[in-house]
Amino acid sequence: MFNSNSIFDNRVLVAAFLAWAIAQVSKTILELFKQRRLALSRLVSSGGMPSSHSALVTGLATAAGRTVGVASTEFAIAVVLASIVMYDAAGVRRAVSIQARLLNQMIEEAFQGSPMAEKRLRELIGHTPIQVFVGALLGICVGFLCTA
Repeated sequence: MFNSNSIFDNRVLVAAFLAWAIAQVSKTILELFKQRRLALSRLVSSGGMPSSHSALVTGLATAAGRTVGVASTEFAIAVVLASIVMYDAAGVRRAVSIQARLLNQMIEEAFQGSPMAEKRLRELIGHTPIQVFVGALLGICVGFLCTA
Protein backbone atom coordinates (compact mmCIF):
# COMPACT_ATOMS: atom_id res chain seq x y z
CA MET A 1 0.00 0.00 0.00
CA PHE A 2 2.69 2.53 1.01
CA ASN A 3 6.03 2.82 -0.70
CA SER A 4 8.86 2.50 1.79
CA ASN A 5 10.73 5.35 0.12
CA SER A 6 10.90 8.59 2.02
CA ILE A 7 10.42 12.03 0.52
CA PHE A 8 14.05 12.57 1.52
CA ASP A 9 15.03 9.91 -1.05
CA ASN A 10 13.96 12.32 -3.79
CA ARG A 11 17.35 13.83 -4.63
CA VAL A 12 15.81 16.45 -6.92
CA LEU A 13 13.55 17.77 -4.19
CA VAL A 14 16.32 17.60 -1.59
CA ALA A 15 18.68 19.54 -3.90
CA ALA A 16 16.12 22.27 -4.48
CA PHE A 17 15.25 22.83 -0.84
CA LEU A 18 18.81 22.37 0.41
CA ALA A 19 19.96 25.11 -2.01
CA TRP A 20 17.14 27.35 -0.74
CA ALA A 21 18.09 26.67 2.91
CA ILE A 22 21.78 27.35 2.33
CA ALA A 23 20.92 30.64 0.61
CA GLN A 24 18.63 31.72 3.46
CA VAL A 25 21.23 30.86 6.11
CA SER A 26 23.89 32.68 4.05
CA LYS A 27 21.70 35.81 3.98
CA THR A 28 21.33 35.64 7.74
CA ILE A 29 25.08 35.27 8.27
CA LEU A 30 25.86 38.10 5.82
CA GLU A 31 23.34 40.31 7.61
CA LEU A 32 25.02 39.48 10.94
CA PHE A 33 28.40 40.65 9.66
CA LYS A 34 26.99 43.66 7.82
CA GLN A 35 24.62 45.01 10.48
CA ARG A 36 26.35 43.53 13.55
CA ARG A 37 23.06 42.02 14.73
CA LEU A 38 21.38 38.67 14.34
CA ALA A 39 18.18 39.06 12.31
CA LEU A 40 16.53 35.65 12.38
CA SER A 41 13.73 37.04 10.20
CA ARG A 42 16.22 36.83 7.29
CA LEU A 43 15.83 33.04 7.46
CA VAL A 44 12.39 33.33 5.86
CA SER A 45 12.45 36.69 4.07
CA SER A 46 12.94 37.48 0.40
CA GLY A 47 15.50 39.75 -1.22
CA GLY A 48 19.21 40.04 -0.50
CA MET A 49 22.36 38.10 -1.32
CA PRO A 50 22.19 35.39 -2.57
CA SER A 51 18.80 34.91 -4.19
CA SER A 52 17.24 31.87 -2.52
CA HIS A 53 14.57 31.71 -5.24
CA SER A 54 17.30 31.38 -7.86
CA ALA A 55 19.12 28.80 -5.76
CA LEU A 56 15.92 26.76 -5.35
CA VAL A 57 14.99 26.65 -9.04
CA THR A 58 18.50 26.08 -10.37
CA GLY A 59 19.05 23.35 -7.77
CA LEU A 60 15.81 21.79 -9.02
CA ALA A 61 16.77 22.10 -12.70
CA THR A 62 20.32 20.84 -12.20
CA ALA A 63 19.26 17.82 -10.16
CA ALA A 64 16.45 17.04 -12.60
CA GLY A 65 18.83 17.21 -15.53
CA ARG A 66 21.32 14.95 -13.79
CA THR A 67 18.77 12.35 -12.68
CA VAL A 68 16.41 12.12 -15.67
CA GLY A 69 18.55 13.69 -18.39
CA VAL A 70 18.73 17.05 -20.08
CA ALA A 71 16.53 15.82 -22.94
CA SER A 72 13.67 15.04 -20.53
CA THR A 73 10.40 16.91 -20.18
CA GLU A 74 11.09 17.31 -16.45
CA PHE A 75 14.35 19.16 -17.14
CA ALA A 76 12.68 21.37 -19.74
CA ILE A 77 9.92 22.33 -17.29
CA ALA A 78 12.47 23.06 -14.55
CA VAL A 79 14.59 25.26 -16.86
CA VAL A 80 11.57 27.26 -18.02
CA LEU A 81 10.43 27.69 -14.40
CA ALA A 82 13.94 28.76 -13.36
CA SER A 83 14.10 31.30 -16.17
CA ILE A 84 10.79 32.87 -15.18
CA VAL A 85 11.66 32.99 -11.48
CA MET A 86 15.09 34.54 -12.05
CA TYR A 87 13.76 37.07 -14.56
CA ASP A 88 11.03 38.03 -12.10
CA ALA A 89 13.47 38.33 -9.17
CA ALA A 90 15.85 40.65 -11.04
CA GLY A 91 13.18 42.48 -13.02
CA VAL A 92 9.69 42.93 -11.66
CA ARG A 93 10.44 42.33 -7.97
CA ARG A 94 13.52 44.56 -8.14
CA ALA A 95 11.41 47.37 -9.61
CA VAL A 96 8.92 46.93 -6.75
CA SER A 97 11.78 47.26 -4.25
CA ILE A 98 12.98 50.50 -5.83
CA GLN A 99 9.45 51.93 -5.92
CA ALA A 100 8.87 50.99 -2.26
CA ARG A 101 12.09 52.75 -1.24
CA LEU A 102 11.07 55.92 -3.12
CA LEU A 103 7.53 55.86 -1.73
CA ASN A 104 8.87 55.43 1.81
CA GLN A 105 11.11 58.48 1.32
CA MET A 106 8.22 60.54 -0.06
CA ILE A 107 5.88 59.55 2.79
CA GLU A 108 8.58 60.28 5.36
CA GLU A 109 9.18 63.76 3.95
CA ALA A 110 5.50 64.61 3.41
CA PHE A 111 4.17 63.30 6.72
CA GLN A 112 7.08 63.88 9.13
CA GLY A 113 5.96 63.45 12.71
CA SER A 114 2.60 61.87 11.83
CA PRO A 115 1.65 58.19 12.26
CA MET A 116 1.53 57.90 8.46
CA ALA A 117 5.32 58.37 8.33
CA GLU A 118 5.82 55.37 10.62
CA LYS A 119 4.11 52.91 8.25
CA ARG A 120 6.73 51.70 5.79
CA LEU A 121 6.49 49.53 2.70
CA ARG A 122 8.78 46.51 2.59
CA GLU A 123 11.80 47.50 0.50
CA LEU A 124 13.82 44.29 0.33
CA ILE A 125 11.81 42.23 -2.15
CA GLY A 126 13.76 41.85 -5.38
CA HIS A 127 17.35 41.13 -6.32
CA THR A 128 20.17 42.69 -8.26
CA PRO A 129 21.41 40.64 -11.21
CA ILE A 130 24.51 39.63 -9.22
CA GLN A 131 22.36 38.33 -6.34
CA VAL A 132 20.38 36.23 -8.84
CA PHE A 133 23.61 35.01 -10.46
CA VAL A 134 25.18 33.98 -7.13
CA GLY A 135 21.94 32.23 -6.10
CA ALA A 136 21.89 30.39 -9.42
CA LEU A 137 25.52 29.27 -8.99
CA LEU A 138 24.71 28.05 -5.48
CA GLY A 139 21.75 26.05 -6.78
CA ILE A 140 23.79 24.49 -9.58
CA CYS A 141 26.53 23.45 -7.14
CA VAL A 142 24.03 21.94 -4.69
CA GLY A 143 22.21 20.20 -7.57
CA PHE A 144 25.47 18.59 -8.68
CA LEU A 145 26.46 17.60 -5.13
CA CYS A 146 23.07 16.04 -4.34
CA THR A 147 23.12 13.94 -7.50
CA ALA A 148 26.79 12.92 -7.51
